Amino acid sequence: MDLHTALADAAGLAAGTVVLVEGDSDRRAIEAVARRQGHTLAGVAVVPMGGVTNLRHFLDLFAGRRITGLYDAGEEEYVRRVLSAPGADLSPAGIARLGFHACRADLEDELIRALGTARVEQLVEAAGDLRSLRRFQQQPAQQGRPLAGQLHRFIGTRSGRKSQYATLLADALDPARTPAPLDRLLTLL
Repeated sequence: MDLHTALADAAGLAAGTVVLVEGDSDRRAIEAVARRQGHTLAGVAVVPMGGVTNLRHFLDLFAGRRITGLYDAGEEEYVRRVLSAPGADLSPAGIARLGFHACRADLEDELIRALGTARVEQLVEAAGDLRSLRRFQQQPAQQGRPLAGQLHRFIGTRSGRKSQYATLLADALDPARTPAPLDRLLTLL
């Protein structure tokens, strides 16, 4: 999704609280975990930005509303620059107090770690993708790579698969094992 489309889609939202996420798979995962935990998300819009580099545009678009979100830890310096304000505490804890929570690699990585690789493989099998996963694992670039890394990469290899698995992984998650960044985000809603 390009920036103009993402902004146009978000412009008419009337929600009082906006959760900014990088992409649609993040939106789907948050909505699924919220549903499993009994959060209604009434008055909350989970908005995919088409990448964290669009953060400033979305902060401007939703100025005056309560804004929170998730980001990948590797993007923290960028998030810090965008959120910078005189006197602001922009340490990781300070960014979290501003409502933005870092995922170690990304939200899919958090979900894979929370579920464990054995459970994720069961979900892949139930989705009818185990044979594709096994072929993928035979590729030279995947050999010797940890299973969690293979699963993470596999989920992102085909158009639509990342969003599909975001929902599958989130729906399978025991609420007591919700990844910390997602749990912190949901407590704000």
